[in-house]
Amino acid sequence: MNVKLTIAPEVEQDIAEAYAWYESQRPGLGEEFLGCVDALVQTILRMPDIYVTIFDTYRRGLVRRFPYSVFYEYAEETVVIYGILHTSRDPEKWRLRLR
Repeated sequence: MNVKLTIAPEVEQDIAEAYAWYESQRPGLGEEFLGCVDALVQTILRMPDIYVTIFDTYRRGLVRRFPYSVFYEYAEETVVIYGILHTSRDPEKWRLRLR
């Protein structure tokens, strides 16, 4: 499947903050986090319908080994990632971002 990927500008900040925190806990852990996020994104691109819809047309995939979710939308052969957020965050934060 040839799916186009678009990433919202806020996602870069989400990743940078998580990476910095994990690296401060143990050198190399941030890299492991990035690898797990990348693996999830690749899965989403291969099978965009694999995760259930959680809000309107938006879906959520869970990052392996880390308490983070990737929030995305799939339509017209395009995946748009809107956020990569910690699972303990207030659900209103990701709902606001998806509107």
